[in-house]
Amino acid sequence: MSPQTDAPAPAPSRPRVSARVGGIAESATLAVDARAKALKAEGRPVIGFGAGEPDFPTPAPVVEAAVAAARRPENHRYTPAAGLPELRRAIAAKTARDSGLALDPSQVLVTNGGKQAVYTAFATLLDPGDEVLLPAPYWTTYPEAVRLAGGVPVEVFAGEDADYLVTVEQLEAARTPRTKVLLFCSPSNPTGAVYPREQVEAIGRWALEHGVWVVTDEIYEHLVYDGAQAASMPVVVPELASTCVVLNGVAKTYAMTGWRVGWLAGPADVVRAATNLQSHLTSNVANVSQRAAVAALESDLSAVAAMREAFDRRRRTMVSMLREVDGVVCPMPQGAFYAYPSVQGLLGRELRGRTPTTSAELAELVLAEAEVAVVPGEAFGPSGYLRLSYALGDDDLVEGVGRLQRLLAEAR
Repeated sequence: MSPQTDAPAPAPSRPRVSARVGGIAESATLAVDARAKALKAEGRPVIGFGAGEPDFPTPAPVVEAAVAAARRPENHRYTPAAGLPELRRAIAAKTARDSGLALDPSQVLVTNGGKQAVYTAFATLLDPGDEVLLPAPYWTTYPEAVRLAGGVPVEVFAGEDADYLVTVEQLEAARTPRTKVLLFCSPSNPTGAVYPREQVEAIGRWALEHGVWVVTDEIYEHLVYDGAQAASMPVVVPELASTCVVLNGVAKTYAMTGWRVGWLAGPADVVRAATNLQSHLTSNVANVSQRAAVAALESDLSAVAAMREAFDRRRRTMVSMLREVDGVVCPMPQGAFYAYPSVQGLLGRELRGRTPTTSAELAELVLAEAEVAVVPGEAFGPSGYLRLSYALGDDDLVEGVGRLQRLLAEAR
């Protein structure tokens, strides 16, 4: 008989998806928008307040520039990973024109939309365990991008009683020896809050004093109302320029969300490192989109002014209607195209046989009963809030908020 042999031990079971990627939360704003569109496709009269994109078409001259670019063979090939030289120059010129920040084109990296700029900035700056101070409410992508880059997001919350503006004192209380970066966004997604210049300066000088880098997202810089101004932190505090990365893009200003052109700008060594990352990650941004972005940035801002006028009108209508609902507190946003009402006064009250205790539960009820899609506060920080975009037609806005009024008036 042959000697008996032991059967090999089974291979240990391993997760099919890495913990790093498996732990990413789905984009709540895109999920709400997708669900609203799916319900519409089924024939339901859903009105969606979830998507953060202008409802206007991209300006015609920009589209025409893209059509012409598509016919040129040089745009059918690879181009520099950092971006077309013409676009980098246009971004530098636009930045000087609009915010007063002087940049050399070599300090600019063109990215596949603003989201890639966010992730690339954190991936370039953070080592594992580095902390990022994240004023809350925050855009839903920020903490996920921080975690993907190995960092630790640290929320610093300011509620409606503070107009959603964090203070230097709050930031200092949250700072630890592991703090490396402050994420700053003004005008803010999701709240529409705009930091006054003196507060921008105070925060910038605090960051400078304590050696904290600033990543400042200026994507909504042109969408401000009531005389508010979007002050750029490295302009207000010039000494901060060597430890500050500025994020921006064409998506919101020029109604170009689908074209996927963003950028980051900052110290030359950081931009070089970020460009090296992009050279392996995506190579260049689509050339036709880059040519369209050049046309947008070199045009005047008349199309932007027309959109801003419409957003301003819708902003006032939405906030006025929301304020009529018992249990809703809604500060007037000064920028972007979002209202961010507190609905804490509605939680725990019975509504059509249900008693929502979180804003997520309330949002589900609103979609089911009023066929209105809103994004719950849990996507942006603490529960108890809803985000509504007013980047949709006036008639749909009035109809949608009217449905909310009628439904929420039944809360007992």
